Amino acid sequence: MADVIIPSRILMGPGPSNIHSRVLQAMALPTLGHMDPLYFKLMDQLAANLKTIFRTSAPLTLTLPVTGMGAMEACLVNLLEPGDEALFCVAGFFANRMPEIAKRLGVKVHVLETPWGGNTAPEKLAAALKANKIKLVGLVHGETSTGVVQTNLPEIAKLCHDNGALLLVDTVASLGGVDFETEKWDIDAVYTGSQKCLSAPPGISPLTFGPRAEDALKKRKTPCASWYMDLGLIRKYWDETRAYHHTGPIHLTYALLEAVKLMNEEGHEARLARHAKAAKALQAGFEAMGLKLFVEDPKNRLATVTTVCIPDGCDDKKVRKALIDRHSLEVGGGIGQLAGKTWRVGLMGEGARANHVLILLSALGGILKAEGHKVHAGAGVEAAAAVLLT
Repeated sequence: MADVIIPSRILMGPGPSNIHSRVLQAMALPTLGHMDPLYFKLMDQLAANLKTIFRTSAPLTLTLPVTGMGAMEACLVNLLEPGDEALFCVAGFFANRMPEIAKRLGVKVHVLETPWGGNTAPEKLAAALKANKIKLVGLVHGETSTGVVQTNLPEIAKLCHDNGALLLVDTVASLGGVDFETEKWDIDAVYTGSQKCLSAPPGISPLTFGPRAEDALKKRKTPCASWYMDLGLIRKYWDETRAYHHTGPIHLTYALLEAVKLMNEEGHEARLARHAKAAKALQAGFEAMGLKLFVEDPKNRLATVTTVCIPDGCDDKKVRKALIDRHSLEVGGGIGQLAGKTWRVGLMGEGARANHVLILLSALGGILKAEGHKVHAGAGVEAAAAVLLT
C-alpha cells in the first residue's frame, strides 16, 4: 500500500479544528511513564489550567482518555443509578444521545423536545420538573447539529436546584469559544472535548464536578455501572493518592496542556471576542451572498458553528468535495434532520480567524457561481471584511 501524503487543510467543519504549532511540537516531547513523578506534575498543571477554562475552583476537575462522547457517558454513569429519573432537553442530534445512554443504565427517562433551530424554554422545563421527581437534567450548551447556543443557563440551573435536580451541561462545541461560567452560573457537572475550541488532538476530554455532583457520587447506593469510567477510582489517579487506574494518555496530556496554556495567554475576554467577531463576519457574508442561515434569531446562533441552508438544486457533497479538492478546505454537512439541507461551518479555537472567513466565502462563492447558482460572491467577502475591520 502506498504511503498517504497528509496535506495541510483549513478545518472549518464542526470539529476537529486546526492545531497551533506549539501544541504539535509538545506532542513530540519524550515519552514519560504514566506513574512518573514528572507526569504527575504535568497532570496537576493541566488540572489547574482547566479550572481557569471551565471558570471554576472545583477540586474534581480532570481529564478522561476518551472523546467528548466518552465524557458524556462518564458523567451519566457516575451521576445516575438504576431507578433514578432524568430529564433531557433535546433540540438536536447530540442532545438525543443522552437519553439513549441513560436508558441503558436502567434510568427512567423523560425527554423535553424542542424543534431543531430553537432552544429549551425555561417555562417548559419548570413544568416538567414539577411533574416528575427528577434527579438530573441534561442538555447541550452548543448544539453542533443545529448551530444553536442554549441561552438562560443561570435561570435553568436555578430551576433545577429549586426542584432538587442536578444540571449536567455538554460544552463540547462551545467551551473556549462561547461565554460559559461553571461556578458563576451554578452548574453542577460540565464536560467538553479537546478537538474543537480547545484546538488539541481528539482523544482526551476534560470534565468538572461541583459540590452537588460530588455529593451525588458519595451517596451512590450502587457501584458505578462502568469500572473504566468510575470517577471514584479515576480521581485517585489525579489526587495525592496517585493510585494506578489506567495508562494516562501521555502525549495527549502534553498537547492539551500546551493548548490550554495558549488559551490562558490569549485571555478569556479576548478569545471570546475573537470568536464572536469571526462568526458575525461569516454570517454577514453568507447573508450578503444571498444564502439563508438556519438559525433565524441572531441571539440563538452559536458562534463556533454556523449552519447555513444549502441552496435549492445544489449538490451538497459535490460542493464540499470541490472545497477540499480545490482549496484544501473542509466544512461539515448537515446531520440528522438536516442531512443534505445545511452546511455546518466551524470557527473554533485556532480556526476562528479572519483569513479563514474570507477564504471560505470567496471559495464557496466561486464554486456556487460556477455551478450556476445565483449568489453574490463578492458581496459576501465585502460584508465580512466590513465586520472584521470594525
